[in-house]
Amino acid sequence: MTTEFNKPAGGNEVPAEEKLRMLYELQTVVSEIDKIHTLRGELPLEVQDLEDEIAGLKTRIEKYDDEVKSLNTAVTNKKAEIKESKSLIEKYTEQQNNVRNNREYDSLSKEIEFQTLEIELAEKRIKEFTAEAKVKKEEIDKAQVDLKDHEEDLVRKRKELEEITSETSVEEQKLIDKSEAIETNIEDRLLTAFKRIRKNARNGLAVVTVQRDACGGCFNKIPPQRQLDIASRKKVIVCEYCGRILVDQDIMTPLSEETESKSK
Repeated sequence: MTTEFNKPAGGNEVPAEEKLRMLYELQTVVSEIDKIHTLRGELPLEVQDLEDEIAGLKTRIEKYDDEVKSLNTAVTNKKAEIKESKSLIEKYTEQQNNVRNNREYDSLSKEIEFQTLEIELAEKRIKEFTAEAKVKKEEIDKAQVDLKDHEEDLVRKRKELEEITSETSVEEQKLIDKSEAIETNIEDRLLTAFKRIRKNARNGLAVVTVQRDACGGCFNKIPPQRQLDIASRKKVIVCEYCGRILVDQDIMTPLSEETESKSK
């Protein structure tokens, strides 16, 4: 069956054997890069998560700080209102001593009663604001403890990551450069397919060798005739079970050398 890998591309077609060698070599290089990433483990993600959590905690602390400031301002305003109400009560009480009739006296009494209620309401609000501010301050204290722990953890994990990265960065860059150089020699549709298969493969293997008569990726048995087709390297063949590209174990050895070796 003709696959997308074996469709005529027009122009100077690269032999299938050369395609397979380039794909296998590319797989070998990117697998080495994968090993470096595995060595680093989950540290890059852990560092990113910690950075995000620290940013979130700082935002939360800043928000709580603003809310506490607003509550404190509200308390100050209510205290000012109480002071104003007390001043008015004193004023109205003094005026009561100089009233000329009961109507004026009753009117002043109502004003005094109203200001007294205003004081009681303000005092109630002050208690509410103070209690709310206390809760916010407790939340700030807790968030600050968490922030300190996260920052210490981040410093430690960054150091670990930097140590691992410094040990492997030169090697990784060489491998990246090598993989990019190989990719430039692989036709676009084949490279796209390689990357798609690799992305969907659990272990990142898009190209695997035949091992013990089975696919080196999913370990399903390969029929003898299909193994002969794979060994002939006349076309790109994929595993019918997992979709990985199949190559023989001697793929990096030219057929001419294999023939010569067998003749001896």
